[in-house]
Amino acid sequence: MDVFISLIISIFEEGFIYGIMAIGVYITYKVLDFPDLTVDGSFPLGMCLTGLLISVGVDPWIACVLSFLAGAVAGGITGILHVKFKVTNLLSGILVMTALWSINLVITNGSAVLSFFNKPTIFNSGIGSLFTGVMSDYKVLIMTGVLVILVKIIIDLYLKTKSGLLLRASGSNPQFVTSLGRDSGKMKVLGLAIGNGLTALSGSILGQQSGSANINSGTGMVVMALASVIIGTTLFKKVTIMKATTAVILGSILYKACLSIAMLIGLPTNYLKLLMAGILAVVLISNNMLTGRRKKVHDNTKK
Repeated sequence: MDVFISLIISIFEEGFIYGIMAIGVYITYKVLDFPDLTVDGSFPLGMCLTGLLISVGVDPWIACVLSFLAGAVAGGITGILHVKFKVTNLLSGILVMTALWSINLVITNGSAVLSFFNKPTIFNSGIGSLFTGVMSDYKVLIMTGVLVILVKIIIDLYLKTKSGLLLRASGSNPQFVTSLGRDSGKMKVLGLAIGNGLTALSGSILGQQSGSANINSGTGMVVMALASVIIGTTLFKKVTIMKATTAVILGSILYKACLSIAMLIGLPTNYLKLLMAGILAVVLISNNMLTGRRKKVHDNTKK
């Protein structure tokens, strides 16, 4: 029973942390219709930068903020390459992701892993130190849950503002934004900055949970985030009272649950990336089949 409870807690902890990244990818993929591969570089950027900052004595909360800003800069560069220099969306993301690999190595001083065990983090200092006794076992769960809810609320409120509405229109109808006298390209750059900022923040929090930063941690992150977004938006599409950001977070939790169950039944870790790709493929195919079926029913009804 204790093992089962620990597994459930672990699923929710990681689901909440990756849920922050999934919200960021929701902005780039769903709102802007931009397949952004920068995610695979900005996630370890946040993790490595946080490790370096905490190692030299910077407050862990400030490290989170600076990691968000670093990720936002990376996303902004991807946007500028695409908007100003007309580089295709996929290639601009690949260029920045590749550059971030070297930058992350510089941050970690050439080491693949930067350890900062026994250093202050958001989970063992400040607010985190207030959790004592039995509650200490649940502090990561509670704090990550609060953080992902705060991020969700902030993004939901932002998307209702004038700037947020223009951002949404920039992905679905850029001509409309232009007709209002606004630059849809600038809105895309802003959206990519926000999305990658959240991705780096997610990496920062995960690094503080594990006490180390790994430059290889970004491999497959875009697949994981996309799977979370598609699972959430597909499964909870008909729940009209649920916002897309909530669905994305739930999708992240379900995705982590699938991986955890696979490991529990003995799947070798070497096959996890294959499983990640497989889950995404199944979700995409199922989503396309359901969309095609609904369209066929709609066309038959019109006839």
